[in-house]
Amino acid sequence: MWGSKKPEPPKPVGVATPPVAPVPFPSAPVSTHPAPEIKLEVTPMTNEMRPPTPASTTGARLGPSLHVKGEINGNEDLHVDGSVEGLISLEDRKLTVGASAKVSADIVAREIVVFGTVKGNLRARDRIEIKKDGSVIGDLTTARIMIEDGAYFKGSIEIERGDAQPGATVEKSFARAATRQE
Repeated sequence: MWGSKKPEPPKPVGVATPPVAPVPFPSAPVSTHPAPEIKLEVTPMTNEMRPPTPASTTGARLGPSLHVKGEINGNEDLHVDGSVEGLISLEDRKLTVGASAKVSADIVAREIVVFGTVKGNLRARDRIEIKKDGSVIGDLTTARIMIEDGAYFKGSIEIERGDAQPGATVEKSFARAATRQE
């Protein structure tokens, strides 16, 4: 009896032992009482409570289904995707004419970027850009101009150097049809 037990052979070093299953903890008792009702009161923020937003994110947008006939004046950036007939005056701001926009208006702004179609005279204190799919029929007056290859332009360009800083360079990048007159 005492001597009949066989001694266990030593285990080799580096052999993994089988993992031991974790012992489950008893779960918390389930309450039959309903959860307390929480009521939140939401009040709209006033302008005084809103954090200031940087000027680059402020601006207005005219959606693709909107049509404006008349005059647009303002003191914020404007992105037009719809159609406008009349006058757009944003003296110290940027106007972006979106790819789906159709604008038949004279435009006065600090900066004008055209991705869509514009028929009218453009006057920008800083710069005018006509992107590759953009189309402008009208006269341009600006300190700096950029017309990408593939853009359409018909009209005249007047470079105003009076507002430009001394030593400022004037960009001239003309598209294939930039100076074509019919």
